[in-house]
Amino acid sequence: MNFSRLVLPGITMIAVTYGFARFSYGLLLPNISQDLEMSSSVSGIISSLFYIAYCFAIVYSTVVLTINKGPRFMILAAGTSAFIGLLIMGASPNVWVLALGVLFAGGSTGLVSPPYGAAISLWIKEKNQGKANTWINAGTSIGLALSGAGALALASEWRLTYVIYALIALIALIWNAKVIPRLGDKPRVSFAIGQFSIRGVEGAVPLIICATTLGISTATFWTFAIDFLASTGAYGSWQLSLFWIIIGVFGILGGFSGSLIQHFGLPWAYKWGSLIIGTASLLLALLPEQWVASYLSAALFGISYIFITGVLMVWGIRVFITNASLGIGTPFLLLAVGQVIGSVFAGMLIDLGGFTLTFVIYGFIGIVAMILGPKEIKK
Repeated sequence: MNFSRLVLPGITMIAVTYGFARFSYGLLLPNISQDLEMSSSVSGIISSLFYIAYCFAIVYSTVVLTINKGPRFMILAAGTSAFIGLLIMGASPNVWVLALGVLFAGGSTGLVSPPYGAAISLWIKEKNQGKANTWINAGTSIGLALSGAGALALASEWRLTYVIYALIALIALIWNAKVIPRLGDKPRVSFAIGQFSIRGVEGAVPLIICATTLGISTATFWTFAIDFLASTGAYGSWQLSLFWIIIGVFGILGGFSGSLIQHFGLPWAYKWGSLIIGTASLLLALLPEQWVASYLSAALFGISYIFITGVLMVWGIRVFITNASLGIGTPFLLLAVGQVIGSVFAGMLIDLGGFTLTFVIYGFIGIVAMILGPKEIKK
């Protein structure tokens, strides 16, 4: 299959599921909270549903992984889930309906990543597979930047924004349906049923601890950074949208994690990525009203989040050397588990002690993740 024929719709689908369906909630949260009269605690609980749905979906997609039907079925299921979730969220009259939409939207991200890896291994030449994976994963950052641009254009119309995102999701779904072939009777690559098990796997426990801790640390930024800035009264709607665009644009630079790991080693890359993630939250906590500091925080968070997910993916593959899909699925699952925990407690902490204290605590959790990091990882 032609490289761009698979990669371009793949980038679009990742942008829709991650950038629009999952992460745009934090960008639109101030207006959602105002219209639906949600407290920070409720906002945090709703946010945790994205990650809970993701956890169940990625276990399902990793274990089942299109064994009988091929990656096409799971990719289209992800697109359908994103479309339904975004449409429900756009039409939500209350918190309960919003929560239902969030479950569909969050689930789409867990369904979408493993089958694209399978599709690339099936239909892209081996020498181009790494490049294809890198470009498709960049869809997250592209989606973040586009969601920020969309919010910039539509200002406070969050329901209309979600409906437009849903229409884009429908276009991505139709595009992928036309492009992704069926598996056929004799596929070039066969897939075994995955199993989530760490028994007897050397180095699995440190990976689990670090991925979960990083998930906790990043949860408050994704969910409440825009809410925090809006609470200062120092930013207009276009300035808040610009903050989100900066996260996405600089996230694209995080795709260089593979090169840095190769040159400096995985422990070095992990520690610097974790340190910068923690620093981003601390910087926002200390100088939320200074736009230079807040935009620098957004840039640091964007580049370090995409960077650290790449590091965790490489670490996972090295730990689960005999099962690459498990190596990718495990750290991403545990990152999401940490984000479930982090979102719920962040909302409670904000209600009790305010944004500044919460972001300081979560920033230091990122520093703790750095300290817990590996000293040496086998290649």
